[in-house]
Amino acid sequence: MFVIVGFGIVVFSVFGGYILGGGHMGVLWMPFEFMIILGSGAGGFFIANPKSVVTHTGKELGHLFKGPKYKKEDFLEILTMMYQVFKIAKTKGLLALEQHIEKPEDSPLFQQFPKFYGDHHAIAFLCTYLRLMSLGADNPHELVDLMDEDIETMHHEHQRIADAIQAVADAVPALGIVAAVLGVIHTMGSITEPPEVLGKLIGGALVGTFTGILVAYGFLAPIASGLKGIYHAEGKYYQAMKTGLIAHLSGYAPAISVEYARNVLEPEYRPSFAQVEEATSALPPA
Repeated sequence: MFVIVGFGIVVFSVFGGYILGGGHMGVLWMPFEFMIILGSGAGGFFIANPKSVVTHTGKELGHLFKGPKYKKEDFLEILTMMYQVFKIAKTKGLLALEQHIEKPEDSPLFQQFPKFYGDHHAIAFLCTYLRLMSLGADNPHELVDLMDEDIETMHHEHQRIADAIQAVADAVPALGIVAAVLGVIHTMGSITEPPEVLGKLIGGALVGTFTGILVAYGFLAPIASGLKGIYHAEGKYYQAMKTGLIAHLSGYAPAISVEYARNVLEPEYRPSFAQVEEATSALPPA
């Protein structure tokens, strides 16, 4: 919703101000200028990026309108899930989790937590490190480094899309200048025309510069920034799992491990201590 509102404010402010100042919208209709700028920008996007980035960009733009994948209730769920897992590990040992780790899709434990259960990447992340712990990987510092690399790799896959859009945003103003220069060249070829014709041609050339700057700083750069913010917020889901797992490996009680995990979350998405306590108290016996 805020994305649509933001785009609306940009359009209204720019073109509304122009019209109120006495400008005529018809003067801005220069389809060949748009073709030069947007077409060359799209071509550069295809040249600079691998197929995976190009094919997933449309999907990620939809992601921008929907907002972060995880809501506050999803973070409460992941904390509750970790509490149950750590409680089983503390009371029955890590081997009691083996059936859940090896076949998470059949796990009645994970099925209690629908959002987590439906997230293949999150399940794979948790089960990978629980498996390593059960195999004897008990050095927290080594696992922290490994988890950080794992999270960074996942983050980088998404970040490439935001960076690709930002690169186009950085290039579009220059492409607007290219369109403007071509317009000036065309104008100079018509130098013998009367002033009203030359004025129209020069105005058309300036539309190229205007379009490049507007598209870059009014739309593409905010889109790239918005995607980066979403990826950062979603990364906290994995940061919470990492923090909880390391606290558990360090020997803390389940409630304390979960509290460590809770405190790495952004305030906007962080459940209160009382909410976590209430949710964990309502869990069935481990």
